[in-house]
Amino acid sequence: MPASAFLLAARVASLNLCTDEYLLLLARPDEVASVSYLSQDPLESPLWRLGRRFHGNYGSFEQVLKTRPEVLLTMGGGGRASGLLAERMGVRTVELQFVTRPADVAVNLSRVATALGDPRRAAPWIRRLKALEASRPASARDAIFLSGGGQSFSSGGAGEAWLRLAGLSQRSLAGGRASLETLLVKQPQILVQSNYRRRQVSTDTIWLNHPIVRGLKARRIASDGRVWTCMGPTVIPEVERLRKLAQ
Repeated sequence: MPASAFLLAARVASLNLCTDEYLLLLARPDEVASVSYLSQDPLESPLWRLGRRFHGNYGSFEQVLKTRPEVLLTMGGGGRASGLLAERMGVRTVELQFVTRPADVAVNLSRVATALGDPRRAAPWIRRLKALEASRPASARDAIFLSGGGQSFSSGGAGEAWLRLAGLSQRSLAGGRASLETLLVKQPQILVQSNYRRRQVSTDTIWLNHPIVRGLKARRIASDGRVWTCMGPTVIPEVERLRKLAQ
């Protein structure tokens, strides 16, 4: 794309948590028209302090009209309908990919940086991702990512790929879920335990306090569960951290 096609000082709106991440990490304050309220919630986003500086929306394009965005970030689902409406009103849409592998994050970073008028802004993040990929440990330790209710990562998914960059081999689990029996019969070397909403009392969080889970001999590493929701750029520093801890 020629430099003349780049938007300069574009005001950009985002309607969901996953597209918010890219905007908040790459944009200057005057370029952020709006982000979703989820990005302003400390229980949902590690970027909530940054998100609270800006106009919040509940995922509706109509709610961001008064902020006069020039670009709307979308990512499938209801975002497509919002994108069509935005286009009719002269607001350009930039469709981001659902992340199915780490490489998709690099593509999304480039798209958002380009929409902001400066593709170079994506470079530091992409370099960090490429460095992780280039230095991926030759061997990986048997691991299970464990969230509330035994939820884990599916085989072949983005979560598994991210953990592999950290030097961890996600155990293949039926339905992407660990049962208490699985943990008891064949314990992993490392248990990466999500702390997502850890202070919220629910059936799922009580499951994590089951005597079988608490009694595991596996090495435990706590992980910020919020970064795994979208599998986006906020996972990069978490994978860097996990790699150091898993050595």
